[in-house]
Amino acid sequence: MRILWAPWRSEYIENIGKSNECFLCEAYKQPDEKLRDYLVLYKTEKAFIILNKYPYNTGHLMVCPASHLGDYRLIDGETIKEMHGQVKLSLDIIEEAFNPHGFNIGFNIGKAAGAGLETHVHLHIVPRWFGDTNFMPVFGEVKVISKNLMDVYDILKEKLEKRLNGTS
Repeated sequence: MRILWAPWRSEYIENIGKSNECFLCEAYKQPDEKLRDYLVLYKTEKAFIILNKYPYNTGHLMVCPASHLGDYRLIDGETIKEMHGQVKLSLDIIEEAFNPHGFNIGFNIGKAAGAGLETHVHLHIVPRWFGDTNFMPVFGEVKVISKNLMDVYDILKEKLEKRLNGTS
């Protein structure tokens, strides 16, 4: 048997089912000084960008409405507009930071579609590179993420701040 060392997963496993609160709502309500702890890169009145704690690839983000809504059709037009502005911002900073060859962007709505969290709609932005799918997931059932999550957060946060301040 081969062992994959991933101690950061223990917190997730140990806390499954212990909280009734939505982790996205919990992250959004944090004060500015705690946003990094919750991986929130940017938030506005109606939407926010959060780094995926369990990414498919380096730089995997989610754009979410601030409101706890499980059905995309219930999101008001202003929130959708704000979210899609944040999608564009996310693409810009990921591209500047990591130079991916492409992106997968989308919602997983419903358990059958792969939604891990059905009660709070969120849009995934997954950077892709040629060759990022290799033999590891196929034969080893393992996905290798090459950068530390907090390093990715810091890199993207710096790019975001520069862009928002008009210095990039």
